[in-house]
Amino acid sequence: DDDAIIAGQGTLALELLEQQPDIEAVVVPIGGGGLIGGVSCAIKETNARIQVFGVQPARLPSMKVAIAEGKPVTINPAPTIADGIAVRRAGERTLPLVQKYVDDIVTVDEEEIANAILLLLEREKTLAEGAGAAALAALLNRKLPLIQKKVAVLVCGGNIDVTLLSRIIERGLVKDGRLVRLRVHLPDYPGALHRLTGILAQHRANIVETSYDRAYYGVNLGETAIDITMETKGVDHIAELLAALDLSGYASERVL
Repeated sequence: DDDAIIAGQGTLALELLEQQPDIEAVVVPIGGGGLIGGVSCAIKETNARIQVFGVQPARLPSMKVAIAEGKPVTINPAPTIADGIAVRRAGERTLPLVQKYVDDIVTVDEEEIANAILLLLEREKTLAEGAGAAALAALLNRKLPLIQKKVAVLVCGGNIDVTLLSRIIERGLVKDGRLVRLRVHLPDYPGALHRLTGILAQHRANIVETSYDRAYYGVNLGETAIDITMETKGVDHIAELLAALDLSGYASERVL
């Protein structure tokens, strides 16, 4: 909430317009509003036809609340992976700029932000923190009326905890069907697991982890249940594995 910082961040928009003068819209993450305040002012004063949209985490939409109330409001704290824009109160100097220059503000949830982080990492080889990926998350989830328009998305910040990144990657792999856990019932005698893993190997599944259980999951005496976590090629590959197990006489299900 400082005039010099707002002006400095606005130079980003001037560089953007110099490189891509034909853009039709800009999507910007919002915390306290310094970045979008400077960017929107520079954009609109240069070319008022370019739309500017802001994005906030759904758990902390302080600027969206301030717009609705007509003044900065301190909202309750909430955890978010977009900690770089986890601001509970919009700035006194930035709010008037947002009111004047920003076309709309939308929110994105935690899952949408996480998916955007993973997409940037896998497709663009770019490591972005939650705040940095928020704007892309809004675009990916069609939160904005920008179909068939030339859009600039600001990806700002790569300060992400390694353990959080690991969880995001793992959850993304599960969602895409590239990491799956199957629960299989099999006879409890020597060699039974060897036969089962042989079937999985034939269908090119890579086992990551296994867990036996004889007492739970409703197994009969003389049987056991095993949870097998595997790397797969996707949902079609998972369907192939389930069909192969069924054909071989195994009762199996996907564990979600």
